[in-house]
Amino acid sequence: MGKADFLTPKAIANRIKSKGLQKLRWYCQMCQKQCRDENGFKCHCMSESHQRQLLLASENPQQFMDYFSDEFRTEFLELLRRRFGTKRVHNNIVYNEYISHREHVHMNATQWETLTDFTKWLGRAVVFNLGKTASTSGATSSKSSSLSANALKSTASSGAVKRKDPVQSQAKEKKKKSALDEIMEMEEQKKKTERTDFWLQPDIVVKIVTKRLGEKYYKKKAVVKEVVDRYTAIVKLDSGDKLKLDQTHLETVIPAPGKKVLVLNGGYKGTYGVLDSINEKSFSATIVVDSGPLKGRKVEGLPYEDFSKVA
Repeated sequence: MGKADFLTPKAIANRIKSKGLQKLRWYCQMCQKQCRDENGFKCHCMSESHQRQLLLASENPQQFMDYFSDEFRTEFLELLRRRFGTKRVHNNIVYNEYISHREHVHMNATQWETLTDFTKWLGRAVVFNLGKTASTSGATSSKSSSLSANALKSTASSGAVKRKDPVQSQAKEKKKKSALDEIMEMEEQKKKTERTDFWLQPDIVVKIVTKRLGEKYYKKKAVVKEVVDRYTAIVKLDSGDKLKLDQTHLETVIPAPGKKVLVLNGGYKGTYGVLDSINEKSFSATIVVDSGPLKGRKVEGLPYEDFSKVA
């Protein structure tokens, strides 16, 4: 089906929809991307950019949750102060106005699962006074918290967060996991499944460890020029000789600290970095990523066989 022309009603409607507020459940907070429908959201979740963001968040999930929580709290209180002043107002009225802004921080990315939890937390932090009102609808009675901005204090803008007591922490652990926690678990499982039994990559330095070719090539270093069927490589030695070898006859080369390396296996596969230090006791090393969205990230405990010197 062809794309609608620029000035057709369908094309105009699509542009209006793309600029307006859409369903919150199809919004990715990590990538800050709004999807049009469920299929679009599913495709986004499988995209490479989304996976990179998840990998980034999995390194320090608490930092991301604290950041989103602080942004949500600051924007919510700023709206309350500017829009309602010292009036007493229901929390859901403020929340509905807050989420009407397209670029707002979604609550499922914060430490609070519901608006009630957020309101109670503000009350414990003495940000403002809380009141409860009972409204009757038919034979049922529902209670909702109301907010009063007349007790706003400097804690609203300072970002200070009170530590939770052990009782509250235990209660929170029993609650349903947040979306970010589920993402972190999925990312950990993905890291375990991302390990493969093949590791050869072009333009890396390897060492020949087979004696079948004679002493002339044993323990000699070579550069991988081409990878054939994942497990076989065509390598070139300094002498100019070219050999076709299986990966079992090769091993990775550990350069001196400060040299460039390529990660060959695990969650960081395909990432370039600089060798920072070597731990001879655990046969592992620490590298610093020097390219891509993870630039500057320090990866510790990387096994020798999972990275090699770049030619």
